[in-house]
Amino acid sequence: MFVHFKSLVFELSKQNQTLSITKSFHALLIKTCIFHDPFYSTKIIRHYANNNDIVSAHNLFDEMPHRTVYLWNSIIRAYAQTHHFLDGFTLFKQMLASEIKPDNFTFACVLRACSERLDLDALKVVHGQLIASDMGLDSICGSALVSAYSKLARIDDARMVFDRLNERDLVLYNTMISGYGSCGYWMKGLHLFIVMRRMGDQPDGYTVVGLLSGLTYSSLLEIGQEIHGYCLRNGFDSNAHVSSMLVSMYSRCSCMHSACKVFDGLMQPDLVTWSALISGFSQSGEYRNALVSFREMNVEGRKPDSILIATLLAVTAQMVVLSRGVEIHGYAIRHNLHTEIMVSSALVDMYSKCGFLDLGIKVFEQMPKRNIVSYNSIIASLGLYGHASWAFEVFREVLEKGLKPDESTFSALLSACCHGGLVKEGREFLRRMDVDFGIKAKTEHYVHFVKLIGMAGELEEAYKLVDSLGGHVDSGIWGALLSCCDVHNDSKMAELVAQRLFDNKPDKSTYKVTLSNLHAGNGRWDDVKNLRDELDDVGNKKIRGTSWIEI
Repeated sequence: MFVHFKSLVFELSKQNQTLSITKSFHALLIKTCIFHDPFYSTKIIRHYANNNDIVSAHNLFDEMPHRTVYLWNSIIRAYAQTHHFLDGFTLFKQMLASEIKPDNFTFACVLRACSERLDLDALKVVHGQLIASDMGLDSICGSALVSAYSKLARIDDARMVFDRLNERDLVLYNTMISGYGSCGYWMKGLHLFIVMRRMGDQPDGYTVVGLLSGLTYSSLLEIGQEIHGYCLRNGFDSNAHVSSMLVSMYSRCSCMHSACKVFDGLMQPDLVTWSALISGFSQSGEYRNALVSFREMNVEGRKPDSILIATLLAVTAQMVVLSRGVEIHGYAIRHNLHTEIMVSSALVDMYSKCGFLDLGIKVFEQMPKRNIVSYNSIIASLGLYGHASWAFEVFREVLEKGLKPDESTFSALLSACCHGGLVKEGREFLRRMDVDFGIKAKTEHYVHFVKLIGMAGELEEAYKLVDSLGGHVDSGIWGALLSCCDVHNDSKMAELVAQRLFDNKPDKSTYKVTLSNLHAGNGRWDDVKNLRDELDDVGNKKIRGTSWIEI
């Protein structure tokens, strides 16, 4: 009997058990009358959770007369693992009311569930209960709190928790550095990395990954290269996770030569690394290379996920190549990815940009589930084709369903107003965006609104609006106003706008061509010649207009 139980324990300790094997073990425990033993039940619950059978896991939990903290942890973790976060939180509250008190692993699991649900209020409640429990903050709970606050973009709260911990291990440092990276505070993450080394703590591959995650702009390429050098000197480049992040970093910084060089040095790049490379090609405008890499990935036997499929559909939308988009659509159907919200939304965008709005609408209507991203796609598509009133109806549906509009929603609505010349409606959306939903206008919103009122002839108002933004105004906003001046043949305003553009934008060629054309329309040939000569002096020639279609 002892050998039998020893063998049973060994088998139960294995991580990957199929559902049928798990049920067989459960039946064996019942047959041997030891299924009430919390040790074995905890193991069985975990295996049920690994196989997404939360019902069987909870049934076994309900049958247990004696519930240890480990048993409670296993069922709460089971619900969190299967993304039933609300049920897991309910169980946590039941545990608080029971005789068994939570331990640090309980709190860590519930904190993760709060962050996954993006539930800041619940996170604060659990944080308060953790403090009230007199357990103190150990490294496990501390790391969980730092990670949770970081995921909810509450980086100051995360740092406050970090600073209050008396003992800081490598995991805690890595969590805080990764938090800074995910929130875009790469400089603070780098500073903490320096402090960490001065304190005698040796970083590992996860530390480097956290640092690299915050480098998202091409202007930070030099910093990324220095971190890459540090990896080479300390042997971290052999870490697959670090190499994958290096590919991602170089791709985000539009340095595809270096990204490919790191990628080519990998023996077996995983899906994350392939996705980083393909996304990098997409963001850098190397669309054909993105599609070629996707084919190579398929040859290697790697199967894409919904995120990568959506990226590829965005590539075909940018290329305006319908045949490739249809092929990827078919691929998604064959691999049962077409019903994923992210993929369906990308399909709507792809079909509309390739000239087939009716197919985009059909995809939208057949979506089993919709979120704000889905609605943003269809609103933008309808606006692109001049169906502004239809786009507004969809927006009303968004509000009726209780969905919260985001920045992209109002960008799509303002674009629809711009295409339809609806100044009154555009003003109202810009007002509601701030007053009703607390969303601050960004560059894309101002580009649409300035073009809207500028095309309506309100050039003075548009100029005053852009001027009131202060500081460094994105060239896209001034560029939108310059195009309006061209339409209304207002040379005086165009020169004012062009000067502001030339002060801010290193690459002036596009705007000088626009200004040159405006002067030509007014017969100011000397000014035209001067502008053209300036373009020739720096090696810029006006590219002839071309158009193309795919056959």
